Amino acid sequence: MIRVALSVAALLAPAAASAQAYRCAVPGDLPRPRAEGPDTREPRRVVPIGGYTLAITWAPQYCHGNARDASARFQCASGNRFGFTLHGLWPDGTGAQWPQYCRAAAPLSADVLRKNLCATPSVQLLQHEYAKHGTCMGVPPAQYFARSTGLYARLRYPDMNALSRQSNLTVGQFATAFARANRGLSASMMRVTANKSGWLEEVWLCLDRQFAFTACPAHQRGLRPPAGLKIWRGA
Repeated sequence: MIRVALSVAALLAPAAASAQAYRCAVPGDLPRPRAEGPDTREPRRVVPIGGYTLAITWAPQYCHGNARDASARFQCASGNRFGFTLHGLWPDGTGAQWPQYCRAAAPLSADVLRKNLCATPSVQLLQHEYAKHGTCMGVPPAQYFARSTGLYARLRYPDMNALSRQSNLTVGQFATAFARANRGLSASMMRVTANKSGWLEEVWLCLDRQFAFTACPAHQRGLRPPAGLKIWRGA
């Protein structure tokens, strides 16, 4: 199979220095994603957009728990290496409900998949994010992913290796370190999630309707600042 090595600069310009694809090679041939849509558990819901959430995933922890899954092969078992990856850009509502699956979404083109796979390293997750969230923004896939990867590319990160070795690290300390790395961001503008054992899983960054950092709504879940937090460094 032909493999195309893509540099971070080519994928996430103009803010290449912040990218988290340490090593990423996209196959020349990509699987076709299956179409996704609403169901009884996840119904179609069209409500006004009040803001957005940019969700990023700590890939070492994800791969620690999912490396043997076929769906995680590209991210975790293909010689690629990631730090934070882009989970997605989610429209939020004006209250506790959010819009989702606003209209039907055809399978994404190979070109869209190839351009975004080193930010969101799963063909099916890319399809899911556009079907569930992107359709509610009223833009085509290329425009949705340009917005989400553009926001992702501008993020800066604290020294995750140093934080992972810090004894008695708390969610509040981690959030403060993350905020210090990003102008205009404060700890109140993010939500940190972890698994039941306290290992970091994701960071949710709250954005207003102009895609600027803003305080997170009270109803959005996340760990409390005093909670302990562990960071998996990988093999």
